[in-house]
Amino acid sequence: MSTMVLVLLMTCGGLAVAIQPSINARLAQKVGSFESSLISFAVGTLAMIILLTLAGRGNLRNVVDASWWELTGGLLGAFFVTMTIIAVPKLGTLAVMSLIIAGQLTTAALLDQFGIFGLRQISLTPLRGVGILLLCIGAGLVIRK
Repeated sequence: MSTMVLVLLMTCGGLAVAIQPSINARLAQKVGSFESSLISFAVGTLAMIILLTLAGRGNLRNVVDASWWELTGGLLGAFFVTMTIIAVPKLGTLAVMSLIIAGQLTTAALLDQFGIFGLRQISLTPLRGVGILLLCIGAGLVIRK
């Protein structure tokens, strides 16, 4: 897959991540926060079953070879989705997304710096540090009312 296609897909992913909490929060007004999170994951699971059926090339049987921590992504996703459902009505979508981005970038910098999870190590340069700092300052400005 070309870099340009990946950039486009990740931009669309960013759009989806920005819209999802507001949609889920709206659903939560009707069914409840935890219930909305469950429905979100159930619909997502159904979509993944369809995608796997149509285009899957891996082997689910190999999950037995995974380390316990490699299976925690779903727990982290459930925490993330549920917290956004609870936070968006109180803080607003922009504030929640800015806090998420600040947290993501800070964590990503640490993951890259130390090559955590066996990924390629990428040093945190002063320029990258300044960029993260500016984004965190921006998040702080956004959450002020």
